Amino acid sequence: MVFMAIGETHARAHREADTWVVIPLYNEAQVIGDVVRELMPAFSNVVCIDDGSRDGCAEIAHIAGAHVVTHPINLGQGAALQTGFEYALEQGAQFVVTFDADGQHRVVDAQAMLNRARDEDLAIVFGSRFLDDRTKPGILKKIVLKTAVAVTNWSTRTRLTDAHNGLRVIRADALRQIKLRQDRMAHGTEIVVQLGKTGLPYAEQPVEVIYTDYSRAKGQSLLNSVNILIDLIIR
Repeated sequence: MVFMAIGETHARAHREADTWVVIPLYNEAQVIGDVVRELMPAFSNVVCIDDGSRDGCAEIAHIAGAHVVTHPINLGQGAALQTGFEYALEQGAQFVVTFDADGQHRVVDAQAMLNRARDEDLAIVFGSRFLDDRTKPGILKKIVLKTAVAVTNWSTRTRLTDAHNGLRVIRADALRQIKLRQDRMAHGTEIVVQLGKTGLPYAEQPVEVIYTDYSRAKGQSLLNSVNILIDLIIR
């Protein structure tokens, strides 16, 4: 695959030099600058996959310090993640952190997950909003998400408490075995299936998901959670 990247030669002071944060990006001009700036002190390698955006968010991400890889048309979040994985591996990444563009994840949680992967020799660390009480999804949303977890665990033979959390740490040996083909929310199940098939060690880590009016409007609504469940049932 040929990548079009902005700012690849920009000099940086590397902190987590072997780690790349991969952010699927689609029309997030309102928040992506803050998201990248919050990441940069902890993770010097951040790549945003601009998935056919029309609001100038790619340039905002670049100015904030991220590398940007561009899809000329919108291909979906699964395709954006796959492009990001391939790009990071080409840069020599030993770990990838997947991070949502809408500001719902916390940098400290990503750092804790990466540290755990290193300390415990884990190939995958999944973030879970249900392992502590910091996240407040609401009763109905929690019921739908828990149902989605049960369906995912049954269909993938995994034992996760939060199957559709966008915050993950994936080591290079696991990353090389991922080939995402689902474009809609079903890619969240697809990645669990493919990571599970690697047979590599994994764990879950408590994380906080921050729900704002903006993140709900961008896809964290109850309706979107129902759509995840529908995708799981009909796939």
